Amino acid sequence: MKRRLVLLSMLGFAFLGSCNAEKQEETSTAAKPVDATENVSTRVRLKTNQGDIVLQLDAEKAPVTVANFLKYVNVGHYNGTVFHRVINGFMIQGGGFAMDSGRLVEKETGEGIKNESQNGLKNDEGTIAMARTSDPDSATAQFFINVSDNAALNYPSHGGYAVFGKVVEGMDVVNKIKGVKTGEKELMMIHPHTGQAMASSAEDVPLEPIVIEAATAE
Repeated sequence: MKRRLVLLSMLGFAFLGSCNAEKQEETSTAAKPVDATENVSTRVRLKTNQGDIVLQLDAEKAPVTVANFLKYVNVGHYNGTVFHRVINGFMIQGGGFAMDSGRLVEKETGEGIKNESQNGLKNDEGTIAMARTSDPDSATAQFFINVSDNAALNYPSHGGYAVFGKVVEGMDVVNKIKGVKTGEKELMMIHPHTGQAMASSAEDVPLEPIVIEAATAE
């Protein structure tokens, strides 16, 4: 149950594991499927304060998810965000919170996207997937990298979590991150209905920030 909650909710009244907000900016970053005829980069480099992680995205099997992720990359959403939840033997999760005056504050996002968990890609070690709320179609910007084979996250279990790529460089960095010391910290999250910021206590938060300094398409 703990592992499921990690990817669902840290709100007391709703599952959020990705700590995603459902109400967000009107300038939508909601995705359209990637057109295979377009010259679209499907490699993304996450420059972190622990080293670089390079992702190979699968636009053929997860077109909506890849397009959505790349839009957040291209507008600079991930720059300055942190891996806010780390569980060794399970996953490292990020893309939704940034440091602000020493506190982790949730960033605004666009609307949720279609859950592509039935695309045949599995939540195996080294893959990247979308975090979401209990609504299967609620994923926005937050993602997680599996650090073990997590068959329980595959479709049809709980609607499944959509895998859309894998780590092709920097797995040593991922393994370094998964072993950092974690504890309980306060996060400032956006209420999914009112849009107001609210404080919530969260577990498994790195005690020293693991920062994504820049995310760039290659």
